[in-house]
Amino acid sequence: MTVGLVISAPASGVGKTTLTLALARACRDRGLQVQCFKSGPDYIDPAFHAVATGRASVNLDSWAMDDATIANLVGRGADADLVLAEGSMGLFDGVAARGRAGTGASADIAEMMGWPVLLVIDPSGQAQTAAAIAAGLRDFRKGVRLAGVVLNRVASPRHEDLVRRAMADAGIAVFGALPRHAEIALPKRHLGLVQAEEQTEVGGLIAEAARFVTEHVDLDAVLRSACAWSPPHASRNLTVTPPGQRIALARDAAFSFVYPHMLEAWRAAGAEIVPFSPLADEGPDASADICWLPGGYPELHAGRLAANSRFHRSLRAFAETKAVHGECGGYMALGTALTDAEGMRHEMLGLLGLETSFAKRRMHLGYRLAELVEPMPGHAAGARLRGHEFHYSTIVAQPDTPLATVRDATGAIVAETGSRRGRATGTFFHLIAEDR
Repeated sequence: MTVGLVISAPASGVGKTTLTLALARACRDRGLQVQCFKSGPDYIDPAFHAVATGRASVNLDSWAMDDATIANLVGRGADADLVLAEGSMGLFDGVAARGRAGTGASADIAEMMGWPVLLVIDPSGQAQTAAAIAAGLRDFRKGVRLAGVVLNRVASPRHEDLVRRAMADAGIAVFGALPRHAEIALPKRHLGLVQAEEQTEVGGLIAEAARFVTEHVDLDAVLRSACAWSPPHASRNLTVTPPGQRIALARDAAFSFVYPHMLEAWRAAGAEIVPFSPLADEGPDASADICWLPGGYPELHAGRLAANSRFHRSLRAFAETKAVHGECGGYMALGTALTDAEGMRHEMLGLLGLETSFAKRRMHLGYRLAELVEPMPGHAAGARLRGHEFHYSTIVAQPDTPLATVRDATGAIVAETGSRRGRATGTFFHLIAEDR
C-alpha cells in the first residue's frame, strides 16, 4: 500500500526541503521505498530528493501542466511505500489567474491527489500565534486536509511547551519539535540552494538531518497520518516534443537547470541525449542534430567560459549548419557578452546579439506563456509553450528578431521575448510543458 503526504509551510525559508530530505532518508533507512515530488517550478530540489531516496524526483506543476500530465508523472509513485511531495513557497501561494490545472499552489497538488499536508512551522518570535497560523491554514480551503505540524527552530523547552499547548487547544497534532541545528543547514545562493552535484558532503548532510529528525520527530505518527493512495488513471502518455533525435546537451555546474521530466520525455519519444561540458572546454558532438544549453550559473563561471576557445570554436561551427537553443543562462551564453556582479564584461559565443549584466541585479520571477512568432527546435511558429523565468540579470541589448510573444500569468506582456538569429534561438524562460 502506498501512502502520501505533502510537506508544506506558511512561507518560504521555513525548512520544507530539510524536513523532506530528512523524512525521506529516515524512512528509506527503515526499508521503505520513498518517492519524492516537487510542487512548482524548481529544478534544484529534485536532485536532492534523488540523493535522499535513490529514486528520481520530478516536478508537479498545476499552472503549467494539465491533469493528464500530472497523473502521468505521479504514476511513478505506484510502487513506493511512501510519497512525499515537497511544496514551494507557502501552502496556498500561487498566481492570481488559474492555469492548466490550478494556480501553481502546493494546495492544488494536495487536493488533486488527496494527500494530507504536513506543515513545517517556524515559531521564532512567537508562541501561541503559531497555532493560530496553523489553524488558519487548516481551515482556509475545503478539500485540503491538515495531517499535523512539525515545529522547526524552537528556542527552548519552555517555548516548545507553549506552542504545543496552543496547538493541542486548536486540535492540531504536533509530530515533533526541532531545535536549531546548524550542522544540517544546506548552503544557498541567489537562485536557491547550491546544487546537489556541487556538494560533495550532501550525502552526509542528509544522513545527519535524518538522524536529527528521527531523534525529535515521531516517525510512526507521521506515517499514520499519511493517506492511502492509488495513482489516478493517466488518460495519455506524457507528450513532449523533443527538439531533435540526437541532442547535444550542455551539462555541468554552469548549465544544469533542466526539468527531469523534460529529459525523460525526450528519451521516451526516442531522442538520444549526448552531454558535454562547456566548463571542461568541450563542444557539442558533431553527430548531434541539435545543441541545447539549459540554464544554470554562467555568471559564476563567466571568465572561464569566455576563455574556453575550443568550446567557442566548436559550438560556432556546429551552429553554421545545425540548430542551437539556450534557456536563461544558456541564452545568456549564446549572446554577445555577459557582465558579472563585479562589473567585469566577458565575451560570450556571439551567436545572438543578447547582452546581459549582473552588475545591477534585478529579479525576474514568474510563470510565462509564450506564443512563438518564429520557430525554435521542436516547435513551429504559433506553438504555445508554458514555462518559468527566474534570474537576476538585466538586459543591456536584445537586438535580434523576437522569438515569441511572452506573457506572465496575468496575461501581461513581458519584455523578455527571446531571440532568433539564423539557426540560434534562446529564451529567458525554462520550458515546462506544451500548451496543447
